[in-house]
Amino acid sequence: MILTSLQAGQILPAQILSGQMSETEFALCFALLLIAPLSVAGVALINTGLGRSRSAAQALLGNLAILAVAAIVFAMLGATFTGSPVGAAHIFHAAGRPWNWLGEGPWVLVGFGSITPHAQLALLFEFLALSMAAIIPWGSGADRFRLNAGCATAAVVAAILFPLAAHWIWNGGWLAQLGANFGIPSGAVVGSAPSGGFLDPGGAGVAHLLGGLVALAVIWIAGPRRGKFPREGLSTAMPGHSAVYVLFGCLLATSGWLAWNSAGAMIWLRVPLSALPLTVINTLLSASGAIAATFTVTRIRFGKPDASLCANGWLAGLVASCASAAVVGPRAAIFIGIVAGIFTPLIVEVLELAVSIDDPSGAITVHAAAGLWGLLAAGIFSPQQGQLLAQLVGVAALLGVMLPLAYLLLKILDRFVPFRVDPDGERMGMDLHELGGGAYPEFVIHRDESYR
Repeated sequence: MILTSLQAGQILPAQILSGQMSETEFALCFALLLIAPLSVAGVALINTGLGRSRSAAQALLGNLAILAVAAIVFAMLGATFTGSPVGAAHIFHAAGRPWNWLGEGPWVLVGFGSITPHAQLALLFEFLALSMAAIIPWGSGADRFRLNAGCATAAVVAAILFPLAAHWIWNGGWLAQLGANFGIPSGAVVGSAPSGGFLDPGGAGVAHLLGGLVALAVIWIAGPRRGKFPREGLSTAMPGHSAVYVLFGCLLATSGWLAWNSAGAMIWLRVPLSALPLTVINTLLSASGAIAATFTVTRIRFGKPDASLCANGWLAGLVASCASAAVVGPRAAIFIGIVAGIFTPLIVEVLELAVSIDDPSGAITVHAAAGLWGLLAAGIFSPQQGQLLAQLVGVAALLGVMLPLAYLLLKILDRFVPFRVDPDGERMGMDLHELGGGAYPEFVIHRDESYR
């Protein structure tokens, strides 16, 4: 018997897990993947609302352009290196162990129609996960990140960074085979094969942690917005221009997230249909626990709840649920959300005041930190013994490889496609500078005090 990450203690025969996907399962999973892009749309709207009004049109257009570039590059190049759990791969041997580090697939999706229905859904899920990872850095660079630089960054993510992470975790790479090749005792099922490998059915690591690490690299390279840190140790408040966009984006993203986590559980864990309601409930409970905690923390610290931080708390709860919603019980899901909600406003404050990181969208906290916590929580609360060790190894690999690699690649890219807009462009706003018109032409947008 093989333990699978469904409900605590539930055991299913290996034959069920490795069997072909039925027509009903395929139709349901495909329908869920058609709804899942709402999560990407919600994050795009949140990022726009957290930026300046004079950059709103550029922010939303940038999301569309980034999605297009990422999809094309991934189809032409990235998917080749992502590979599949049963396809060819590049493997080297070191210390007497096989290290499956890169996939080997067809170029430009040649032969896509001949692969199994399950593999087709897996590739579609990867396209959606890439979309999320690609737009996360765009929100962190709001109000000073040039449009062509955002698209070039998305191309790097789609061609190199995302394929590596997706292959390692989802498509039979070395992190997926930790149990089989490195003796980590676990019964987790990844890619329909018992491996004791790294567990990430919803992309907490592949999409969110990766996207947050790329966002950190973008912030380091582009620098803070003018006037954000006028003197060392001080920070100027630059609130987002539309709390309505931000809060509505949370509602929109929630609809997509419920479908996202359900589809991920079906594709990567091969859960039965009877396990999907619990996955949905856990996703909602995690987000609910997070916003309740953030509401309480901000009310205690500021006297009143903060709308944008509460929205970020809700989103952090959704991100944390990506790795754990299909593997834990409801009580654990609430606890996971509460922890995410508590640290969201605290980390945002530490990053801004202590480290002088200007992250308008809060991506480092919401996506990187919450994604990391969700991955660890999946190991802590998983019924499989040894899963936490696999999660720790995977998190260490993502932090130790992806962050330096992302910074190196983007630093080189910045020399050819400068990230930072010139001072005059930042002063007048990204809409006028890059698009020639504002998002709200009927309103008078007053200049900021910081530009006097």
